[in-house]
Amino acid sequence: MKKGKNIILFTGFALLMLLSVSCKKVLDQEPRNSTYGEAFWKDPNAGTTAVAGNYALMRDMLSTGMINTDNRYYAYGETAANLGYTMFAADGYGNMDIQNGNFAHNYVAASLGDWTAYYKTIAMANIILKQMNAVPESVLAVHDNPENYKNNILGQALFIRALTYFMLVRTWGDVPLVIEAYDDPIRAPHLGRTPKLEVMAQIEKDCKEALTYLKWEYNNSSEKSVTANKGAVNALLAHLYLWRATVSNVSSTTPIMADVDKAAEAIFEIETRGSYALTDTSNYYQTFIGRSSESIFEINKSENTLEGTNRHIANLFLNRDYINGYGINPFYRVNQSYLNSHFYKVETVTAWAWYWDPPGQWVWREGTTTTKSPDNSDIRRRKNFTLSENNVDMCIKYSNVIYRNPGQKLDHRISNNMNIFRLADMKLLKAEIAIYKNQDPVAVDIINSFRTRNNAHASQLLTAAAPRDSVMNAYIEERYKELFLEGHIFYDLIRTRKCFDIIGWLSPTSNRFAQEGFYWPVAPALFKENKYLVQTQYWRGKI
Repeated sequence: MKKGKNIILFTGFALLMLLSVSCKKVLDQEPRNSTYGEAFWKDPNAGTTAVAGNYALMRDMLSTGMINTDNRYYAYGETAANLGYTMFAADGYGNMDIQNGNFAHNYVAASLGDWTAYYKTIAMANIILKQMNAVPESVLAVHDNPENYKNNILGQALFIRALTYFMLVRTWGDVPLVIEAYDDPIRAPHLGRTPKLEVMAQIEKDCKEALTYLKWEYNNSSEKSVTANKGAVNALLAHLYLWRATVSNVSSTTPIMADVDKAAEAIFEIETRGSYALTDTSNYYQTFIGRSSESIFEINKSENTLEGTNRHIANLFLNRDYINGYGINPFYRVNQSYLNSHFYKVETVTAWAWYWDPPGQWVWREGTTTTKSPDNSDIRRRKNFTLSENNVDMCIKYSNVIYRNPGQKLDHRISNNMNIFRLADMKLLKAEIAIYKNQDPVAVDIINSFRTRNNAHASQLLTAAAPRDSVMNAYIEERYKELFLEGHIFYDLIRTRKCFDIIGWLSPTSNRFAQEGFYWPVAPALFKENKYLVQTQYWRGKI
């Protein structure tokens, strides 16, 4: 293992104080002390408390960001694609710059270029791995099965570290690799950025080790979906393998088939052993409220455990029809072009009309014309989007609003968990895998199954003989219909190279993709504390 450097300077590890309540659920354990001190680990339940804090750090890591961004997870995975939504007007903080690919804007680079929160999360995971391995068996003897207890804690920490690094490597490419817990992080050695392939190898290693510790089932119902199990680890592996298969060498459009096969194996494990099921469309919104039958891993933001938030991505998409005190327009509006290009029907109409007869005259006769028009039959169109009173297209996918002062409708909280991995995502990835394997009819069947399930118009169904490019286009359309505002589309477009067609600033003529200009710059402030740190290649000299 390569030793890494904790880039972040912080004075201690009392980071678990982010937790706000002390009920007996795994994500709500009240910390009593620093997680690094020896006394802390003499408590037989210290591992549970530490993991709860680690998940709290991950939630904070993904849920904060630039002013008017809420949250960085969506800024990286959605806003940068500049496809589904846009602001009403520039806000002065650079949000429109993200959509235009200008990550060097002062506010953008300083905030979303800062990976501090990621390394805090990693530092905590490293501490748990080091300290939990050192806890004497006698301390854990109070548990019914001390070995299972210890294994679960280790598996959770490994998953958290692996997922955090995966998010880092997709956003920045080469990143410092920190896999050691230092007694004094301020005096830890300074190291530069580790090549992304080495980082991905470590992610894979952590995942494989986590699989040996974790089970498919949860210890109790409160852990379902919001902590890791074998399903969550396999979902992470599926995404890791497809990213590595397609982005390891951006000059090639040929995926690394060994990794494609590994992704298929991970998804096979999920489908055959995970006991997951797609949410019934009659209970559509439960998928996004949380802990549904298809949820594999999500970040807990439920008001049931007092972790609902008024800093949710939904705050930018809802108006006064959904949140008392808000204005007539949401901060972001859904692009009509997205709706028309993803939810439509093609019909052939027979009618009498004037037709030009090549000899040189107009003829009144019966004929056929093909028309393309908006279609509202798809349940995802009907459930996820609506018009405001000002005729603005809004996304209401996350609209489970709860008031802490319900009588006066004050102090609202959005109680929708943040989906990271769910079964629909995995099933759609199988279509991408089939395309890479030259099994286009398999991909067509998967895409059509989603369209049929969601009541899309019959004209949306592909034929078995559809050409490759049409199948890939349909796949990307289906991903963004199913996973709108779930943080996937930007990375989908990079993997499949459909970014060339959709993201203007990554067009083939710009040469930016070849220079890996889809990665983000590092915040300038981080260079003050590490003399070995270098700027992301594309952004050198630009920031």
